[in-house]
Amino acid sequence: MPAVTVDDITALPHIPQPDPAASSFRPVISIVTAPRGLEGEGFPVHRAFAGTDPALIDPFIHMDQMGEVEYAPGEPKGTPWHPHRGFETVTYMIDGTFQHQDSNGGGGLITNGDTQWMTAGAGILHIERPPEELIASGGLFHGFQLWVNLPAAQKWVPARYQDIRAGNVALLTSYDGGALLRVIAGEVAGHRGPGVTYTPISLAHVTVSPGARLMLPWPRDFNALIYVLSGSGTVGEERRPIESGQLAALGTGDVITATAGTHQESRHPNLDLLILGGRPIREPVAHYGPFVMNTHAEIAQALADYQAGRMGAVPANHIGS
Repeated sequence: MPAVTVDDITALPHIPQPDPAASSFRPVISIVTAPRGLEGEGFPVHRAFAGTDPALIDPFIHMDQMGEVEYAPGEPKGTPWHPHRGFETVTYMIDGTFQHQDSNGGGGLITNGDTQWMTAGAGILHIERPPEELIASGGLFHGFQLWVNLPAAQKWVPARYQDIRAGNVALLTSYDGGALLRVIAGEVAGHRGPGVTYTPISLAHVTVSPGARLMLPWPRDFNALIYVLSGSGTVGEERRPIESGQLAALGTGDVITATAGTHQESRHPNLDLLILGGRPIREPVAHYGPFVMNTHAEIAQALADYQAGRMGAVPANHIGS
């Protein structure tokens, strides 16, 4: 997993060790294994939130782990042009390259450790696919896409695009230097990531060395989710076993804990986690395909607006043509 690495992790800002006597460790409510599926033109994904109580993932709607897959030449796939309204998409690449374009002129290439953050808001058209050279050569492809809900008052904001380069994420280490944290958005232990969000959330990619334990301060008014990208270990003070492709939903408290197993497989020598959470919106959700609104009437309006071309037009010089 290349993403962002450092030569000397001890030189990074250290997260203070929480005082166990004064901390409330978040218990594990559920651990669910993500089912496999296909997205877009047929690239493999793990549906990370499937089977988890929607109340536990609010303000998030959906998350796919894309890959990890080694494509042969001619195999890489993406999605065709499609609309979005009412939420934000966050695409983070760990291995490989993805190309994006939207109907407002946003887009570009994202690769190892880069993030493409698109606020669909009132509506936008969008495409994401591997570049032609990767399609021709094949290669490793791994990342995730997260959907962040917008509250009703902000579902109609103008669409916007954030291109977050790998070198801009905030880098931290745990109190003992056993974990590398890449803060993509929100604030973690007083350090803020570059992603600008409408809905208050925090999002970090964390690599925990074998045998190391992470104790991470977390806002009490946020929910807390841990998804295992690769490796194995335990979560919570209960030390519940968890492995690649599983999502842990945690209860209330102000400290998240995770421990990497002493022995990891050779291809993935560490425990790699996505740690995310946010302040729940607690509004009705009407979700249909690429639209996330509050009512079925708003979904019907989104479909009508898309069919009438009111969410934009595919640019004349577009990728995928």
